[in-house]
Amino acid sequence: MPGSCTSIINLRYQDGSEGSASNPARFNNQDYAQLRDNYRRRRTQFVDNTFPPNNQSLGDLPNLSRWQEAQVEWLRPADILKAQKKSRDPIFCSKGASRFDFDQGSVGNCWFLAAISSLTFHKGLLAQVVPMDQNFSDNAGIFHFRFWRFGVWVDVVIDDHLPTLNNGLMFVSSKDGTEFWAPLLEKAYAKVCGSYADMSSGLPSEACKDFSGGLNMDYKLHEAHSAGHDEELWNALSRATRCQSMICCGTAQKGGELVNSVQDTGIVDAHAYSVTAVTEVDYYGSKVKLVRLMNPWGRTEWKGKWSDKSDMWSKVRPEDRKNFVDRNDGEFWMELEDFCHYFQNLFICCENPNFIDGDVSCQWKSMTYDGSWVAGITAGGNMSYSTFEANPQYRLQVTKINKEEQNDQNIFLSLMQKPQKQNRKTTKTHPIGLTVFKTPQGRVMFSFFQRNRPMKQRQLYTNERDLIESYSLEPAEYLIVPSTLKPNMSGDFVLTVYTKTDAKMSSHDEDDGGDHEHKEEESLILPTPPKDKDKDKEETTDRNTIQALFSRYADQFGRLAAGQLQKLLNDNFPHGTRSGFGLDTCMSMMAMVDTNQTMRMTFTEFSTLWEKITKYKKRFHLADVNENGSLSERELQKAMEDEGMDTDDFMVRLMTARYSGMSNTSMENFITLMLRLEKISDVFKDKSSNGVIHLSWTEWSNLSMYN
Repeated sequence: MPGSCTSIINLRYQDGSEGSASNPARFNNQDYAQLRDNYRRRRTQFVDNTFPPNNQSLGDLPNLSRWQEAQVEWLRPADILKAQKKSRDPIFCSKGASRFDFDQGSVGNCWFLAAISSLTFHKGLLAQVVPMDQNFSDNAGIFHFRFWRFGVWVDVVIDDHLPTLNNGLMFVSSKDGTEFWAPLLEKAYAKVCGSYADMSSGLPSEACKDFSGGLNMDYKLHEAHSAGHDEELWNALSRATRCQSMICCGTAQKGGELVNSVQDTGIVDAHAYSVTAVTEVDYYGSKVKLVRLMNPWGRTEWKGKWSDKSDMWSKVRPEDRKNFVDRNDGEFWMELEDFCHYFQNLFICCENPNFIDGDVSCQWKSMTYDGSWVAGITAGGNMSYSTFEANPQYRLQVTKINKEEQNDQNIFLSLMQKPQKQNRKTTKTHPIGLTVFKTPQGRVMFSFFQRNRPMKQRQLYTNERDLIESYSLEPAEYLIVPSTLKPNMSGDFVLTVYTKTDAKMSSHDEDDGGDHEHKEEESLILPTPPKDKDKDKEETTDRNTIQALFSRYADQFGRLAAGQLQKLLNDNFPHGTRSGFGLDTCMSMMAMVDTNQTMRMTFTEFSTLWEKITKYKKRFHLADVNENGSLSERELQKAMEDEGMDTDDFMVRLMTARYSGMSNTSMENFITLMLRLEKISDVFKDKSSNGVIHLSWTEWSNLSMYN
């Protein structure tokens, strides 16, 4: 359409590759089509054991008493309508999805519903998130939805059991009572978050990002209005509307409490709304800027100027009056000045950054990179620490800009933290920041950071999930350093670079042997500080290969379960026996590095494990003097002693019997044995005093049972 934004070129995924919009990754490894077809053939209804229809999936809802919790029934839509004595059949979606289809329920997820309201305006994105070819006719009780999660599109499978109380839906409900796309979408997102309770409280920008993978911009309305930037704000709103953006806003808390109290004006405190339109009307010869908003409650509206009950609408031209509808549906108009006064934040999310400057003809490109801060290795902290140089470093070479647009914001950077835990409410984030330098070629050392200032003097660190920064960069080479506020804060991140300049960009795993379209372009990741050039190159390649290897087997949260670790090792590690690494062995390996006991392995933990496995593989080959692929008792004792372990003949015989069951020990068993010995040795050194160790029952049971 004329005036619409161009689509963005995403260099991370070729269309059709796993994780792309056309081929999303399987959440929890569940294949929707395969499950649906299997249950159809068996003529049974699907039950999702990964998000079971019971109180576990509800989570800890603060407003739900134990008595009420016991009364919750999980019913399928047809059974819900039957319990409500309705003769009609359930419908997935009738006449297209609309913001007027649903009302909020008893969980505080207005931020999510405001984002859904915005999503309904953009039919292309809506069809991506909510596949519209679903129905209740012979569907075996299974549905699926798609979300963009930390650089990857994922397909989320659910059954259609929904929680009810007194025969009514507890959470999102449809206004006509028979349409179920919104309650099922809410359930799929609750599954991604961990439970329904984990959806309580948030920002609409989070859900908008998960609906599109787009660029989020946050505007402080009070500050913009006070600084006299109403015109700039209006232009941003107008461009965002034209560019098919999702637009939401939120009110501030009252008295520091997260309570949805309703003001005399009709505005709700600590509440999220969607922005559904903007317009200008003639009022007594003056242009008045109006913003239309939608309350996810489906009721409770603004009572001031230009509201549904305002007589000001009777004094505008008929063509302007057509925008006005008087109905209690939660949607209303406000003047821009009142909007800035009563609302705190404006959130705009668009697949393409064109809405920022209105240059809709410009072709933006984006590339997404996975990275990690590993304590003691790549978690260097901010610039005040001498370890800053250890942080991941990325190169960006800007080769050409539009000279007619001086000081144009031509680069946007997005830094997202990946969650360490599946449950959204229990995930803790680090203060993260981005630092950009103009730099010569080659990896820079600490002395460079002492002598040179970053492009922005004020370094912003935030605990938010997604940090966005914009830059106006001239042709040159730049260094991008993502970091945590303090050193040794381990975590995984996703860095996205948006550019409308000619810039050289490539992926981390460019050297993995695959056929890459941008193979000739320079890799953005830089090597570690060189002591030996050949060794430096080898270590860099190894690190990139490990990252790429992990990503191929990890789930959508960037974590490995024991089964995935087993497949990774047996597919890629040169093991010594035909059977390879067993599942029990892999579960033991995971337990040894699973410091927060989530029963999943992050890339940080995998890097630690891989380093140890590699070390013990080398030790195995050194000890295997006759090169027969196994260690005798004598060779095993020598290998243990060379690793600094205190041993004796009896202990070695016990270890051989326990970990091999025969006279010789294979490489897999040797690695498991050494990992256990190292873990136990570390615990003893940490907990012992004068050669005696003291453990509480909890410490002893955790150590002995989960190891």
